[in-house]
Amino acid sequence: MDIDEHAQETIQHHGHSNRGIAVLIATLAAVLALAEIGEKQRQNDYLTHHITLSDHWSFYQAKNVRATVLASEAMLLSHSATANDPAVQQDIKRIKENEARLRDEPGGDGMKQLMERAKIEEHDRDEAFHQYHEYELVVGALQIAIVLASVAIVTSVPALAVAAGVIGAISAVFGLYVALT
Repeated sequence: MDIDEHAQETIQHHGHSNRGIAVLIATLAAVLALAEIGEKQRQNDYLTHHITLSDHWSFYQAKNVRATVLASEAMLLSHSATANDPAVQQDIKRIKENEARLRDEPGGDGMKQLMERAKIEEHDRDEAFHQYHEYELVVGALQIAIVLASVAIVTSVPALAVAAGVIGAISAVFGLYVALT
């Protein structure tokens, strides 16, 4: 075999394996794009739940201040010189009812209901944050796999392409698991 034939054979062999690695890189890039979409969605979900949670707690605190003011007003009226006046007694009753409604309003926005909704938002926010970080792992691993596959082409070291494929496959499976949970 002369040098020209050997060079042709080497080019054909490397060209064939390089096409396979190029397909691997394209596949890894497509999976990476999908993982980044999932990552951004979970990041947006986290921020949305965080803002809603903050709104619930702010509303809760405002109602707590109003209820505390009403409780103080009722206490002051009940200790006043006119506490036995029927009109004052009626005012105290109305104030206490308003305070109770602020603290617990079934079907409404009482403090108890706001706290329940805030706990749900907190759970959803934490879950979105956890999944966001899992997607970050998937994205990072896929980026490493793409780099390894690219280096395999330049260095003609097939083990790097195999490692890239293994890392990419594991990342894709984990990304699918994250997406489905």
